[in-house]
Amino acid sequence: MSLLSGKRLRALVVAMTTGTIWMTGAALAQTAALDQLKQTQADSSLTDAALKTGARVTTLCASCHGASGNSVQPDTPNLAGQNPRYMLVQMRRFEEGQRQNEFMQRLIKAMSIDERIGAALHFSRQFVTTRPPADAALVAQGKSYYERVCFRCHGGDGHGTESYARLAGQQIPYVTMVLKRYRDSTDSRIDPVMASNAKLMSDHDIEAVAAYVASMP
Repeated sequence: MSLLSGKRLRALVVAMTTGTIWMTGAALAQTAALDQLKQTQADSSLTDAALKTGARVTTLCASCHGASGNSVQPDTPNLAGQNPRYMLVQMRRFEEGQRQNEFMQRLIKAMSIDERIGAALHFSRQFVTTRPPADAALVAQGKSYYERVCFRCHGGDGHGTESYARLAGQQIPYVTMVLKRYRDSTDSRIDPVMASNAKLMSDHDIEAVAAYVASMP
């Protein structure tokens, strides 16, 4: 083996080892945060303390997501009623760059685990403000599509799970934007299931589904 190839091999081993350590550290941190969330939810006194922390820290979120978690920006998601575990995972993804938004990334990196858990619990207990549909026919078309495809992950009621977002009550512009980004492969998030399903959607399908989920309570 030549000296040059030996150096390359050692560099590759170091890079792989460092990457493995980083990934393991990130995974451990995520597991610890989720375990802490579970412990907090199981203890009423811890929950009360976390909610107080959440009410304080989410004042920083209000200018975009709204004080009650109902977004004041059409291209920003509602956080009201989201599953706290789902939100905690998304925060970690912002921190690691798997989701990209400069402001969100800087804000989340500055938050402690206690503050993240508090924020997630606070928003999970808020109620979504649903707007009546403007086009009943379009909503009916969206309902038909949703009940064939989207319910498998997001639930029949659109309330999501620990792994999938709540869609019920989301703003039409936000849902439209995200679905088009998945379809066109321009979203920073990587979700093979979402991408494969969105690629089959026409503009009209997206418009209809967005109208339907926005009308769901």
